[in-house]
Amino acid sequence: MALRSGCTSVYVAFYFVFTTSVNFTLVTPVSVSANALSLLQPYDFLYYSGVRAYFGGEWGKAAELLEKSVTTKESLFRVRRQCYDDCVAAGKEALYKLDSEEGSLWDLWALDWMQQKAECMRFCIGRSVTPAGQLPVSTDIEYEFGSRNPYNFLQVTYYKLGKLQKAASAAHTYFVANPSHLEMRNNIEKYRRMEGVTEEAFQDREIENEKHWVLQMSAGYSVRWLSNGCPRTGEWTTVDGAYEKAADLSLSLLSCRQYCVTQIATRPGRISAQEDFLPSQLEHLHIAQFKAGDISGAVQTLRSLLLFYPSDKDSLDNLQLYSETLGGVTESQGLQPVQEIVRYVSRSLQEKKLLYFGMENLDFSFIDPDLWTPEDVVPESLREIWRAEKEKMNDKLKTGEQQEDVDDSGFFAGGAVPQVGVTITMDDVVLNGTNRVVLDGVMTEKECGKILQLAAAAASAGDGYRGRRSPHTPHETFEGLTVLRAVKLAQDGMVNQSDAKLLHELGERVRVLLHSYFRSPSGLFISFTHLVCRSAIAGDQEGRLDLSHPVHVDNCLLEPETKQCWKEPPAFVHRDLSAVLYLNDNFDGGELFFTNRDAKTITARVKPSCGRLVGFSSGPVNPHGVTAVTSGRRCALALWFTKEKLYRDMEREEAEDIWAADGQSVVKKDKEEGEGSAARNARSQAPKERSRGRGTVTGGRDEL
Repeated sequence: MALRSGCTSVYVAFYFVFTTSVNFTLVTPVSVSANALSLLQPYDFLYYSGVRAYFGGEWGKAAELLEKSVTTKESLFRVRRQCYDDCVAAGKEALYKLDSEEGSLWDLWALDWMQQKAECMRFCIGRSVTPAGQLPVSTDIEYEFGSRNPYNFLQVTYYKLGKLQKAASAAHTYFVANPSHLEMRNNIEKYRRMEGVTEEAFQDREIENEKHWVLQMSAGYSVRWLSNGCPRTGEWTTVDGAYEKAADLSLSLLSCRQYCVTQIATRPGRISAQEDFLPSQLEHLHIAQFKAGDISGAVQTLRSLLLFYPSDKDSLDNLQLYSETLGGVTESQGLQPVQEIVRYVSRSLQEKKLLYFGMENLDFSFIDPDLWTPEDVVPESLREIWRAEKEKMNDKLKTGEQQEDVDDSGFFAGGAVPQVGVTITMDDVVLNGTNRVVLDGVMTEKECGKILQLAAAAASAGDGYRGRRSPHTPHETFEGLTVLRAVKLAQDGMVNQSDAKLLHELGERVRVLLHSYFRSPSGLFISFTHLVCRSAIAGDQEGRLDLSHPVHVDNCLLEPETKQCWKEPPAFVHRDLSAVLYLNDNFDGGELFFTNRDAKTITARVKPSCGRLVGFSSGPVNPHGVTAVTSGRRCALALWFTKEKLYRDMEREEAEDIWAADGQSVVKKDKEEGEGSAARNARSQAPKERSRGRGTVTGGRDEL
């Protein structure tokens, strides 16, 4: 009897996980036909092809491919949502056997149901999407579409084609998600004054995807959007055994579903989600309904709000007021909460209980995205931690505390400078910050000349930005060169071997200086080295208001409005220390400047000159940007360092191996960390580590 009871409890958990993880509904029912859509191609390939056509000046082709990438992405999303809906009934017969069959085959019937559901999804999606189109896209592509960058390209493309109405529409769509983009703001004002451009052009083309931010929403619409399901489940935790893996996957699915609310609560172009999104919408809605005279609607909405905060005094007082206005409590009792919200709250709470059970007993990691979660949902063993975190969050919200002066990087400025001729020009006091330094004399004039010559001969336009010549501003061109590429060019006789070796050696020179000055408690590894040059475009500088590089933080995503910095992709979260080694000063502008987290209050400026090194911790205490380069060519060596060996620059080791294979000596690095034979052993794992540690860096963006 006890055994039977135990099986029943496990069955209930599995039944709930399976049903809730796939119970998706659509915001708007969409009929998808394989004939109507043909077979959808990979939208990332279409986008890359459109960008190549853009930089090749093939404006018609670029417009066609970029538009196809946008529409294909939207169609792919609709196909997936429709297939989820169409496949809900698949395998129901097998699922019902969980309740009807005797014996101990419930787990096999559940697996049968899951397989039928998976087969249905594969078949349904396969009718409309090519195999290549079903593959996941890179984080870079997700970022490009998330920031609406295709519309940035389309704006220029349509302008070149003389299609001003479409150009204005693309510009407006991009600007909605990037309101601080001064160049686009100026372009929109120009379009408004152009003949043939009507007010209808200034419509957000993504409004259907973002209408929950634009419309005065109904509560039911919000819940339907939240129920669309998760696009992916993330990585599994490494566990042994079929049941452990099944439980881990189930918890991952539930966790992903919980975080759906953060996806819809994030405005276009923003990084962080609006807290308490659904309750706050219900709060605004019931007040608006009351003021509009819809008392019954206000009562129903307020009862829905009380599902989230049942003991909120203001809401209870308002309910009393609405009931009296309606004609008494008896009259209002028939007005129950919106049933869709009732189901959403009930399902969400059940998901949370399973997730907290996994946290307590299965070492699963979960951070609740909701502020309204009742305390009794959390197990007693976790409740104290949960209370402490909630109190800390509430205190921070009340006081607006930002702690801008706290640096938890583990670095402590003020150490020795172990190189003759190198002097400390500016320290934390002069630079008005924490863990910042300017060192002069790191390079000689001759060395600067050699690296400048190397940049002139080998730097590639758009390097690090998928060939985009002007990734930060249309008024400047960008060129870059990595150590490995310099070595390979030297092998082919395209550049001097000594210049390539100097580029490599400068990275080690800077590492030794900063490791000592910032008194790093652990090893410091070079994560990425990039020789970069920015050149002002002649005749395109008048009235310029933008920056050569906007204010940012190197290892997190800065949100100036809230003064928060989020350690999440596409930020390079593994970067711990940043540096820029300047090569010249024969240009106008191009100063590095530091700001507070508001990205406006400038705290210090650094003017470039040959051999000048700026070093600083990569975290949120050091937001920085670069002023516009208005004439000339600014070249510098950008470097980033990490305390984690996993994220070291594998390209540098590949360059060293190339030299070693040619019988040439090269200065080795990181000796003090006991590399030796360990380094040789690590090289056998290089391809694996490169994919884990350098995947984003290889195709990454210069941040200095």
